[in-house]
Amino acid sequence: MKPTDFLPLIKKPSRYLGNEINACHKDWNEASLRIALIFPDLYEVGMSHLGLHILYHIVNEIPWALADRAYCPDIDLEKFLRSEKVHLWALESRRSLRDFDILAITLPYELCYTNILTILDLADIPFRAENRNKSKCPIILGGGTCSVNPEPVADLFDAILIGDGEEALPEIASLVRDWQETGNDKNEILVALSRIEGVYIPGFYRPKYQDDGSFASLEPKRSEATSIKRRIVSDLEKAPFPSRPLVPYAQIVHDRMGVEIARGCTRGCRFCQAGITYRPVRERSPQKIIFLLEHALATSGWEEFSLLSLSTGDYKCLLPLLCTLMDHYMSENVAVSLPSLRIGTLDPEIMQQIQRVRKTGFTLAPEAGSERLRRVINKGITEHELIDTAAKIYNIGWSNIKLYFMTGLPTETMADVLEIAELAKRVLASSSKRGKKVTVSVGTFVPKPHTPFQWERQLSLRESRERLELLKSKLKGRNFRYKWHDPFQSFLEGVFSRGDRRLTRVLCRAWEMGARLDAWSDHLMLDLYEKAAVEEDVELKKYIEAIDSKAFLPWDHILTGVSHEYLLNEREKAREETFTPDCRHGECQACEVCDFRHIRPLI
Repeated sequence: MKPTDFLPLIKKPSRYLGNEINACHKDWNEASLRIALIFPDLYEVGMSHLGLHILYHIVNEIPWALADRAYCPDIDLEKFLRSEKVHLWALESRRSLRDFDILAITLPYELCYTNILTILDLADIPFRAENRNKSKCPIILGGGTCSVNPEPVADLFDAILIGDGEEALPEIASLVRDWQETGNDKNEILVALSRIEGVYIPGFYRPKYQDDGSFASLEPKRSEATSIKRRIVSDLEKAPFPSRPLVPYAQIVHDRMGVEIARGCTRGCRFCQAGITYRPVRERSPQKIIFLLEHALATSGWEEFSLLSLSTGDYKCLLPLLCTLMDHYMSENVAVSLPSLRIGTLDPEIMQQIQRVRKTGFTLAPEAGSERLRRVINKGITEHELIDTAAKIYNIGWSNIKLYFMTGLPTETMADVLEIAELAKRVLASSSKRGKKVTVSVGTFVPKPHTPFQWERQLSLRESRERLELLKSKLKGRNFRYKWHDPFQSFLEGVFSRGDRRLTRVLCRAWEMGARLDAWSDHLMLDLYEKAAVEEDVELKKYIEAIDSKAFLPWDHILTGVSHEYLLNEREKAREETFTPDCRHGECQACEVCDFRHIRPLI
């Protein structure tokens, strides 16, 4: 059977059609190198990921290279592929993933890891890199957000790119092409790849463990195994960006055109991994942003676009840029979405510009309910600023404000938890406008690698449920809507976030027992992981316990550029409730990511 023969028999067949507007169809036989860009989640999530679109554009701009795409199939298609013994295919070429030279798999989120196993298995590719040496398989390349601690899945990959991919992926592609023309010794290409800045070869390292089974160190197996320095694109202005973006047939999670206006954030929130691993701040000029949007909207037909960054409100030219864009697109009824707006960066002029076309919603992220806990996490906003901002949002025309909080932050008490509900009530009371509502969304804090809180404990499942249920009891009434992130998912995220290579065994065993699409709460089955952990003699709860600050961490060989001393200092300042200002608005905070020659803030 052909891949298209399955489509009438499964739900949402548009996920697997390919041929979207602006899809690139290169001649398979004319390409010297073929790369499948893979997002290990369902199509509607993967198509919302800007990074994959950028890399798809970059590779297809190379005359001798071909880029195709694949996403994780839903359960129904997986069953069809297995029953008919058909390999998972890439969308444009309809070729089996096994036919490609490189499979470049994004690591976007810890709960996508079992999807990687599904994709490899459906392509008839052995899971572990060590088992692929004697068979003709593509180079399995990883990258993305979770690559800053890839150890729980490191054994699945031949190579992993740490950091920005715009410059590194063409370098990798060129090396692999040359290697294929001169020989087939896999060790040869791995050594060559290890010389590219930012590329990590997991097979060159061996984990060591203590007698009690706890992680001890990661030892080099050969001379090429050194610390891996994160790859950083120094100037976003010159970075490639799709001029003809892919347009999905079906509705996706972020169903709009996105343009990255800045990369990096130095606000210094102590829980935030992205605030460390994407430093320094690099902004695009307003002229460049307008140019990119004009081309992308003209070739796609989107009716909404989003100005993307970790903290869009901090973009230096936001107000004049908004005015220009709204003046241009208002007559076409094209709306603008501004995610990641900090409370301190919103002013009435910006809000008025956004609502000129249509109101796309407002989300504010106090993160913690009490002023004390916001000082601990270096959030840098006061309750007065929050209430004042909420009142302005209601009074200018919005009726619903979504507030995002975390429970389980370091030093949190039950009084801090109750303050979440009290703060939500004060936000609702900030305006006399009728019909106003507040949506309160709460998740469990997960300590992430490379942050000042990487050594802290995470709430147990029981503690997490208790605090979330307590908040539910305090937020009743028709003007409140209460949402919470599944504690099971937060637990697994915490386990795999700070995990080591022993978790690969647990992951594979849980997958064999049926674990699939864990990021979707209706699919997650925690009991499978508990059974798998018992069978593999791994104690999952150990991974969410506090870590000694002197212990060697599974990710210590990954260098983000931010020093270990800076993280320890920020951890101490959290305990003292001391504020660290943003280096964009004052002096350098000596995090050490900048060399002030090639790598520096570009504002």
